[in-house]
Amino acid sequence: MTVLVAVQTPDTLPSRKARLAYREGLVASTAGVAPGFVQGNLAILPAEYAGAFHRFCQLNPKPCPIIGMSDVGSPHIPALGADLDIRTDVPRYRVWRDGEVVDEPTDVTQYWRDDLVTFVLGCSFSFEEALLDEGMPIRHIEQNVRVPMYRTNIACGESGPFAGPMVVSMRPFKPADAIRAVQITSRYPAVHGAPVHLGHPHLIGIKDIAKPDYGDPVPVADDEIPVFWACGVTPQSVINAAKLPFAITHSPGLMLVTDLKNRTMAVI
Repeated sequence: MTVLVAVQTPDTLPSRKARLAYREGLVASTAGVAPGFVQGNLAILPAEYAGAFHRFCQLNPKPCPIIGMSDVGSPHIPALGADLDIRTDVPRYRVWRDGEVVDEPTDVTQYWRDDLVTFVLGCSFSFEEALLDEGMPIRHIEQNVRVPMYRTNIACGESGPFAGPMVVSMRPFKPADAIRAVQITSRYPAVHGAPVHLGHPHLIGIKDIAKPDYGDPVPVADDEIPVFWACGVTPQSVINAAKLPFAITHSPGLMLVTDLKNRTMAVI
């Protein structure tokens, strides 16, 4: 008897199919897209700021774990995807001038410059897969909305013009599940690792959990506690504070889908 085994090729990878859909103009949250594949946050900066930003990431590995970096002027990072094009393969971008968002296009080809350096930072969507595999509910995926994200009073380590508060993402869990979530996500330091805070949002400067600074609100039941992870949107808060003359990021919750496998992010 002959057994046929389906083999994934670069052309059939779910991650590549997702990127091609975004390249063609699809705009949608990437939560739950291309299961098994790593997603990333973007920070695209002029080369003159790249050194200081690289050190900022080293000083703040929880919110800013680097999983990929481009050559100066190149829109490609082959290690993350052979055909990946940073200019077109994200559902929506943010273009920044003097620390303010001036455009949110689905393609940044018109803004591309030969002095730009792209940093791709690990994303919590990777560890969400591990949580789902354990049967743990992820509220924003259940409700098909973007994960809620908040600016905090947790100060990041400073490097050059880069300084400011950490941004966190939130997922509600019952206390026993929250403990399990800490154990599971601790295995994934390259995609933010363990939570930075559990419960009592006001202790980290969040005044109203129903009003996230980025993403969408989700309900927290009476028998649940909010659990907060460092978030790769932190550079956007820092870019705003630094008033950089020019930068490009992703729109929060709409990430770069790479060809890296989530399982390669686990350390144990």
